[in-house]
Amino acid sequence: MPRATGEHGRRHSFLRRNGLSLVVLLVFLVCMAAQIWTGALQSNEERRSHGVRELSLGEYLTSGHFCEATGENWESEFLQMAAYVLLTVGLYQKGSSESKRIDEPEAVDRDPRKASGRRLAEAPGPVRRGGWLLAVYEHSLSIAFLLLFLLSFGIHAVGGAHARNAEEALHGGTPQSVLEYMGTSTFWFESFQNWQSEFLALFSMVVLSIFL
Repeated sequence: MPRATGEHGRRHSFLRRNGLSLVVLLVFLVCMAAQIWTGALQSNEERRSHGVRELSLGEYLTSGHFCEATGENWESEFLQMAAYVLLTVGLYQKGSSESKRIDEPEAVDRDPRKASGRRLAEAPGPVRRGGWLLAVYEHSLSIAFLLLFLLSFGIHAVGGAHARNAEEALHGGTPQSVLEYMGTSTFWFESFQNWQSEFLALFSMVVLSIFL
């Protein structure tokens, strides 16, 4: 397979062209493996203290303890990215590198429906076809992040209910359904404690980039 050619005619390898995403993915996988390992250790420590059989690593991956913790964190991250994409469409912050220019139009704001000639020929398929495909494509990034948020939110709710019921079973308590668990202060505390930190991080990024 031929290598991609750079701006000055140089050919770049696959690793050079995709280094950023590959390194980020690698760090994610290392951290996820560490979370699974340490989470299983923590869960089994508690189970041993109650005289309950320990879980294998495979069993732990389907437990409420793992699903609740993972979904809770993922939902806040995808909410942050969805909010960032949507809010930066029409809101500005003077001097911040995270904001579009206030007084100057940018290429990203050009209406693809008005493209013609070579620009139209080189445009992605949904732009050339128009209609509902173009409408979906125009909002595809925010839609993707919102769907990932909703999926993670559901994992948090289901995993949290299972984790709560497993804890109650150790102490002779009564189980709750997922909907009942979603109506508790515990569920919303778990959500809001992560959501507020994500918006604080966004605020810091927008404001600090003005001065630093």
